[in-house]
Amino acid sequence: ELIDIKYSQESHLEAQEFVDVLRRSTLAERRPVDDPEVIAGMLAHADVIVTARDPQGLLVGVSRAITDFSYCTYLADLAVDVAGRRVLSAHRNGSSPFLLAN
Repeated sequence: ELIDIKYSQESHLEAQEFVDVLRRSTLAERRPVDDPEVIAGMLAHADVIVTARDPQGLLVGVSRAITDFSYCTYLADLAVDVAGRRVLSAHRNGSSPFLLAN
C-alpha cells in the first residue's frame, strides 16, 4: 500500500530535521552529525535540497546537491529513513516522483 509522500524543494531545512533523518538512514556514521556548525554550513551552502515527507510531515528522505544550474550537479547526500525505504522505492516504481525528480 502506498502512502502519500510529499516531495518538495526546501531551501531552509532545519538542521535538527536533517540530522534526524541522517540518523534514521545509514549516513550518520559518515557525516558530522555531532557538529552543529558544520551541519548548518552544509545546509546553508547547498544549492538544491529536495525532501520527502510522510502525511504527518515527518522527513523520511532528503537529497542535498551542489550545482552550477547549467551543466553539472554533484549529489552530496541522499538519505532515506531505513523504515521508509520500501515506501519510497514503491513510489519510484509507480507514478510518483522519486527524491531526485524536479
